[in-house]
Amino acid sequence: MGRAVYVGAAVEVAAPPEQVFALLTDWARQREWMFLTSTRQVAPDAVEAYTGVWPVGFMDTMTITRWEPPELVVMEHTGRLVRGRGAFRVRALGSGSRVIWTEELLAPFGALGRAGWPLVRPAAKAVFRHSLRKLAALAAAGRRT
Repeated sequence: MGRAVYVGAAVEVAAPPEQVFALLTDWARQREWMFLTSTRQVAPDAVEAYTGVWPVGFMDTMTITRWEPPELVVMEHTGRLVRGRGAFRVRALGSGSRVIWTEELLAPFGALGRAGWPLVRPAAKAVFRHSLRKLAALAAAGRRT
């Protein structure tokens, strides 16, 4: 993959893995929890996500490379700006779940992107944590209804 950069976050969710995985991979609902992102499935093994506020943002195209419900989905980012791998892993944890979101990406803008990554990484991690907390709240609310 070349010289990749990494980011990840995890959250505990008060809902069973099957329910969490279903919400996590309901691409149309990702806008409810993923920060500034709208996602749609464009083929059985492909999704695209727009992150930003139009017209400032970017399209992220992805191919699903592993699909193991209710535990794992792995995506290959194939867009012009975002390239690399991402994964959502759901593990049973007591009566709930633990969700782990990881990304291994080729930094855009080559050496400049890699050099700037230490400045960008804390913000990316904060966005991941914020998004996962929203996912956890949605899943827990769904469990109560």
